[in-house]
Amino acid sequence: MESSHTNRGISTSAIIGIVVVILVIAIAGAYLATRGGGAPATTTASPSTTTTAPATTTTTTTQPPASKQYKLAAIFPGSVQDADFNTLGYLAVVKAGSTYGITTSYSDNVAVPDAARVLTEYINLGYNILWVHGAQFNTAALQLAAQYPNVIFIVETDGPMANQSKNVWNIDRNFPTGFYVLGAIASQVTKTGKIGYLGGQDLPFSIAEVNAVLMAVKTYNSSVQVIANWVGDFNDPVKTRSIAQSMISSGVDVILSSVNLGNYGLFEAVKNTSVLVTVKYTDKSSFAPNNYITSYIQDYSVALNYILGKIINNNQTSGYYKMQFGLPGDPNTACYIELPLKNVPASLNSFVQNITSKIISGEIVVPFNTTRP
Repeated sequence: MESSHTNRGISTSAIIGIVVVILVIAIAGAYLATRGGGAPATTTASPSTTTTAPATTTTTTTQPPASKQYKLAAIFPGSVQDADFNTLGYLAVVKAGSTYGITTSYSDNVAVPDAARVLTEYINLGYNILWVHGAQFNTAALQLAAQYPNVIFIVETDGPMANQSKNVWNIDRNFPTGFYVLGAIASQVTKTGKIGYLGGQDLPFSIAEVNAVLMAVKTYNSSVQVIANWVGDFNDPVKTRSIAQSMISSGVDVILSSVNLGNYGLFEAVKNTSVLVTVKYTDKSSFAPNNYITSYIQDYSVALNYILGKIINNNQTSGYYKMQFGLPGDPNTACYIELPLKNVPASLNSFVQNITSKIISGEIVVPFNTTRP
């Protein structure tokens, strides 16, 4: 297996600050080590928008080569050291290379205007499976899919696609299902009767998350008020902290977060308070041990492994994969509520397991509802 890394795109927003960046890098390294992936290689080169080809390094693998020589490349919108969404993408690529014995590469910090160029570079280098980790890259990927029918593109959406090309795989991220369960938890632990949803940008998937929370509250504690706010940026800790503090001042005592690096501002806002929080993507309990309930964990390696298996073993170049919601520990589970819950009554663990079982069986169906509440 060969692996390579190219750092492209704009640098982290200055408002995050040097201190936060150093903290994120340290935590990401620790997170990667605990997941068995090892810390990603870092680069000291400044982010660039040149057309320089990605550098490649060679490592050995014990996996047999595939009958067809596949090469996988992925692009990420942020740093793979964020201990969040981009780290999960990096870990999925590493695992894919190890499992299938194929060449892998990735580029992080890719700006949306640079996506088509970076993807084209990979195509010119012979990469024939391209994964865009982030729906903001879908337009570029789908345009290139039409131009390069022999290259397989993996995109991320929030549901089935109309007129999906024969060389496109679609990962449905299944965000609302997890937020339904988070909303149910919040409805049981709030003491003020006010829970908050804190989003990054006001996008369709975010609206669907809010509607899932409202659906759960209506079922489990209809007297609870849901207050939704958006920062305007997933990665701005300063603005996130300010909005979180405003929500707390209004009486919110449980905040459901759907931001990324902005969580560091949220953790500062709830410090020395009794306000409880939930987060998304990865375990972040160490940042707010007295305030943290759980995280909606997403494991993109399960999704990528499934798709690559279909491509490599069955020559299936197109398909739809909805990230399977389930209980932690099931190898087919791609997203789940982290258990045991923290800082809440232990009885809520069985409460979550019961809801999860009903979702798995189809008794509970959480729609992707983008109607503004």
